[in-house]
Amino acid sequence: MLDPRLWCRADDAHPPRAEASVPDRPHTDPPLALELLVHGVAGASPAELLGDPRTVRVTGDSTAAVFRRTEDADAEAHPERYAGLPVPEAYCWSRLTSGNGARALWLLLLPFMVANLAHWARPAAPTGPGADPAPRAVRTYGVLVRILALSLTVLLIAAACEVALDLAAWQCAGSATCTAAGSPLGFLAPEGGGWWSQPGRRLALGALVPTTLTGLLWYLSNRTWSAYESQPPPAGAADPDTASATAPALGRPGFWYGRRIVARLRAAHTAAGLLTVAVAVSAPTADHDRRTGAAAPALEALGWITQALLAAGAVTVAWVVCRRGRSEDRPDHRLDRAAVSLLPGAALALLAAVLLHACLPRPDWTSTGRLPGDFAFGVLMLGQGLCVLALAAVARHLYRRAPDPAAALRGLGGPAVAMLGCALGGVMTGGVAQRVADWLDGGATPGMAGAPLPGPPVLLSWQAAVLPPLLLVLAVLAAWFAVRAARARRGLAAAVADEYPGETPDTARSRRIAGARTAAALTDSAPWFVAAVSGVTLVLGAGALAGAWISGRVPGEAARGGPPLLEAAARAAQDAGSWLIGLGIALFAAWGRRAYRDPAARRTIGILWDVGTFWPRAAHPFAPPCYAERAVPDLTWRMAGWTGRTGGRLVISGHSQGSVLAAAAVWQLPPPARRRVALLTYGSPLARLYGRWFPAYFGPGPLAALHRDVDCWRNLWRATDPIGGPALPGPASPAVDRGPLADPLAYGRSTRHPLPAPILGHSDYQADPAFAAERAALLARLDTAARAAVPAQRPAVSKGPAASADPPGTAG
Repeated sequence: MLDPRLWCRADDAHPPRAEASVPDRPHTDPPLALELLVHGVAGASPAELLGDPRTVRVTGDSTAAVFRRTEDADAEAHPERYAGLPVPEAYCWSRLTSGNGARALWLLLLPFMVANLAHWARPAAPTGPGADPAPRAVRTYGVLVRILALSLTVLLIAAACEVALDLAAWQCAGSATCTAAGSPLGFLAPEGGGWWSQPGRRLALGALVPTTLTGLLWYLSNRTWSAYESQPPPAGAADPDTASATAPALGRPGFWYGRRIVARLRAAHTAAGLLTVAVAVSAPTADHDRRTGAAAPALEALGWITQALLAAGAVTVAWVVCRRGRSEDRPDHRLDRAAVSLLPGAALALLAAVLLHACLPRPDWTSTGRLPGDFAFGVLMLGQGLCVLALAAVARHLYRRAPDPAAALRGLGGPAVAMLGCALGGVMTGGVAQRVADWLDGGATPGMAGAPLPGPPVLLSWQAAVLPPLLLVLAVLAAWFAVRAARARRGLAAAVADEYPGETPDTARSRRIAGARTAAALTDSAPWFVAAVSGVTLVLGAGALAGAWISGRVPGEAARGGPPLLEAAARAAQDAGSWLIGLGIALFAAWGRRAYRDPAARRTIGILWDVGTFWPRAAHPFAPPCYAERAVPDLTWRMAGWTGRTGGRLVISGHSQGSVLAAAAVWQLPPPARRRVALLTYGSPLARLYGRWFPAYFGPGPLAALHRDVDCWRNLWRATDPIGGPALPGPASPAVDRGPLADPLAYGRSTRHPLPAPILGHSDYQADPAFAAERAALLARLDTAARAAVPAQRPAVSKGPAASADPPGTAG
């Protein structure tokens, strides 16, 4: 066993303080020890974690709870039974992400989740004595991401308006093709002269669909906030009055409680959705009234008034979104009552006024062609592209101020992620409109000559046409990575047997081990794959926008009369892209449907969100909820409460994503409790994934600060693990990291291992003897620190505001 002094800091550097609370029982000798197990992304039952089918819930509810073996339920009353052994305890949080089938519908919120990730993927701001933390650049980065997130909400509702208002209420209901006798839309037929036959009234009826969608998004965001994210931190945890001037962001008291920003953004995005519906109805109505103004001047005046109010509402929404970001230095219990209450209500009232205005009699109004306002999709796409480029400029500025070689794409990870979010939003929303149009016009192709309906905006057809080239580029990239991996595998296989002295080389065995290591190493190439996809998407998107605006026709029609090969390629790309989008949407729907019936499918979908929804909803309030805002306070309360009551030692043991939750919870502990806690991580993505993609929060600086703040921390990793890796790469690594561990434990058959040892990769770290050895060393070190502790009076502290790497109100 390694000498614990090599990887735990000395006691005399940070002498422990006496606990403020009085324990329930006198301290025992040795003190009672607890191992708090936190599972990873795949989830695990209490019986699996504790290795015993008889378990009991100690605290918690049906969503997330702490369990023990039945025989350990009263461990605090009988500490003599556990001399030298920790009491095992498991925190199970998998139902936060995969508890029921309805959560499979979160797949439809994927673009919102990706946009929210872009907020957290910004480069780190400069820190240290005398460093300028660049608050203006950090604020600008946050504002740009929030604007991008708002544009995705507008895009989603605009797509719903395209389907319900343009394709259904305007084009289809105004055509004899869709309103023939016996058709469900027959009551809308203009020839019948019924009340609903006028275009304005049909638009008002169709507006109920996007309005309902907006209300559903508001409801889900409000309900999930109450269920997941309304968990205040324990009293005294990460006290802002005693926080270090350079405290990492995840150690701030308000980091996991952002009620104010979520409420503001929810109100603004709800208002934006309602105003989008209002604009979609008001634009064609006001356009008709202006063309016939002499006949109905009152209607024209009402149109001007409503459009002025809509413009004022849009400016107000933009101001609310841009004005304030997250405030993390203290738990933010306040609410901006005016914005939260008045903004959605005013937008709903304005929408009602627009619908009433559209329903006024206009006997001479007929619907022909596409609904006016097609250019809105192009403006949205152009604005998103410009915003991503501006975001990249700000990110590079921050990166140059504080270079981090480990950061993904040299600081451009956030803009690349934002570009992917915009692309997903465009494909998913435009794809729905494209498929609905294909369904409504029978066997014709939307936008082509001879089609009974004009179809959706031309830009959506161009977006579909660039999808096959994008997939071709992805296939080429995948093939290149595969060839590169095959070459690396051959090189590794030649040296694998040398790592197991005394073993007879086995070519097939060496290749399997080398293949596992090569596949795991592909994770390190992911940033460049994302960069390639984002760059190609940006170029193809710009080409699609230019083609749509210059030609004004769908790709197949724009290429008509050109070279035969070009014409055939354009038509094939348009048709294939449309079907590919339809296939993707069908797969999403089928996967969601399956999740209602298949627990395994629910768990698979839950794994996706375990990674993507760790972060609070700082940019998009309609993103899937942040489970960490429930899990981190749970763990913090449990550790602070147990160590305060018993005076015992605690090892929090986290695997995979559980190690990220464990580290975040340790950051939130008050100093007296933190000195009784050791951190054991294994298969941990702290540096390899989170440190690379989220350098401002898990980069070298914050992780080094975690090493200073925690009495003892050990991290186990394997070369065959595609997720876990060293937590502190570089000179500080031996102080925390132990690895790479041997995997498999045995190369071939022997008397000790008569059967082939499996390649464990990311799983079963507890099966390695190093796990038990490191856990015992951590407990021994905590025991030594407890025996050497001298009760000390807590010194007086300043009550002034604590400084931080990102000053108050500048967290983006």
